[in-house]
Amino acid sequence: MTRFQHFAGAAERTFAFIGLALSTAIVAGLLADVRSFDRTSGGETPPYTDYRGTPMEWSVLDTTAAGMVARGHVVDVLVDCTSGMMTFQAAGITVPFRVFSERALAIHKPREACRARGFVPAF
Repeated sequence: MTRFQHFAGAAERTFAFIGLALSTAIVAGLLADVRSFDRTSGGETPPYTDYRGTPMEWSVLDTTAAGMVARGHVVDVLVDCTSGMMTFQAAGITVPFRVFSERALAIHKPREACRARGFVPAF
């Protein structure tokens, strides 16, 4: 084996390790973002009172022209305070997700949070 072949093999292993470490960090950040947005469980049937955990703290979200945004490590969650649509945004890519469920409306109270910030929710 020549010196160049030895160096090339070491460089490949180094770049593979860097790629694995970055991929692991992105996945860990994504999981942390998803877990931090909804910290509740249970309460799946009306009147949605038997849930565990802490409802969303709307006061920590930033206000945007259309509603609010929860800024994460990897993914931002945008809340449209007119339509109630939740959208995920990462690396400039925006993916509409869904409108608030009846459970989310009862437990997290996004309508009230939107009204408190001056929006008129239609959801």
